[in-house]
Amino acid sequence: MEAELVALATAGATTLVQQMATEGWGAVRRRMAALLARRSGAEEEAAVERELDQARTDVVIAQEDGDEEVAQGVAVVWKARLRRLLAEDPAAAAELRRLLDEVAPQQQTQGTVRDIHNNISGGSHGMVMQVGLVSGDVQNGFPPSGPRSR
Repeated sequence: MEAELVALATAGATTLVQQMATEGWGAVRRRMAALLARRSGAEEEAAVERELDQARTDVVIAQEDGDEEVAQGVAVVWKARLRRLLAEDPAAAAELRRLLDEVAPQQQTQGTVRDIHNNISGGSHGMVMQVGLVSGDVQNGFPPSGPRSR
């Protein structure tokens, strides 16, 4: 299988598992089930939806327990399914890319890393911190009046 399709299957499986714990899961679940069962019919699609629901349950429970290995294992299973689909039906690649393109913007706003360079001139009278996205409280470890001189 060509490297591009392997990368696409990997991205598809990774995105699928990431979406399992989000509000958008229902839409991703339906579309992924339709994609995986595209040559088999409605009965197979319903069976794939049940498998996806069970995988989601496993991932959510594992996340609650702090077990990251389960999500990785689930991704491996769905990657194999997607690779098989893409090998048997190369036209499915366009549909998978569309799905990933629709889901990706949501992920990119949460995790995009860009290079930013700042210069501080004239000295600093405390901590200088540069961040892109902060979730939760940030504490600098200094009292409100700033660092103590020694």
